[in-house]
Amino acid sequence: MLRQRKRMSSDISITHNNDERQAIMDGLNNIATNQLIGPNDVVVITPNWVNLSKPHPESAVVVGQDSLRMVIQYVKGLKPKRIVIATGSGGQPTPQVMTGVGYDQVIQSEGVEFVDLNEGPFITVPLQNKRPFTTKINKLLEETTVLISFTQLKHHESATMSACIKNIALSWPPASIHGFPKKALGIHDHLHTFIAAMADVVPIDIAILSCNPVMIGTGPTKGLSRHTGLVICGTDPISVDTIGARLLGFKPEAIQYLHLCDQLKMGVTDIKQMHIVGLDIPTAEERFSQAVYGEMLAVDKN
Repeated sequence: MLRQRKRMSSDISITHNNDERQAIMDGLNNIATNQLIGPNDVVVITPNWVNLSKPHPESAVVVGQDSLRMVIQYVKGLKPKRIVIATGSGGQPTPQVMTGVGYDQVIQSEGVEFVDLNEGPFITVPLQNKRPFTTKINKLLEETTVLISFTQLKHHESATMSACIKNIALSWPPASIHGFPKKALGIHDHLHTFIAAMADVVPIDIAILSCNPVMIGTGPTKGLSRHTGLVICGTDPISVDTIGARLLGFKPEAIQYLHLCDQLKMGVTDIKQMHIVGLDIPTAEERFSQAVYGEMLAVDKN
């Protein structure tokens, strides 16, 4: 690990609003983001730009342009030294995804930097993983003081679920070395251990997990999109992903990378140990299940 998270406590917010932008803003306020970002910080925002298979954000494949703009504007209001949008698409070259969805217009109009993580210059990062046991990563990692992972919650055909930790784990390794879709050097041979290893070396300071929309059935691109109005924000990405898993019906031990992160004491998976504001877990589960399945189900009610 190059550094620790900005705040080591598990501060979580669950918000509900049909306007995704407002739900994200409320969540960031609830976890006191203003105390995490200051004038000396280099803030890197990594949005989920997986590919162009379904370029409209309503599909839940990629994050929304308007919501990304709101996150940028929110961070700009805290006046950090630098703001960088940085990601590495796994399906097509990142610039194709950026222009195909319209993110380039957001970045240009907001006047922030952009770094394609699929390209260098690189540093080499050791990983507690069988194959690969190292990876090249853009040297922006060494300059980053606050990392924000912004993604949609999805069922995933290989990783069981896709959330904030996987977003970073698969965005930062460069496709120029690992290939498209980043399988050439063995990432997918032991996918869950790779995700956990990346979580260990690339700390996420602010996790934004949107379920508005969420992708169910399968993923990361071929599932069904459902709007729930829910957004989870937090200072502990393991906790944020754990709550995302609960909404999908999984305990953390059912998601191998979360189980590994828990064993390595990288974050909190016990809901009772999280500091949760906004909606409680059972209420969030009821609203999620009603929106997705048409019936209320709160598996954590008791």
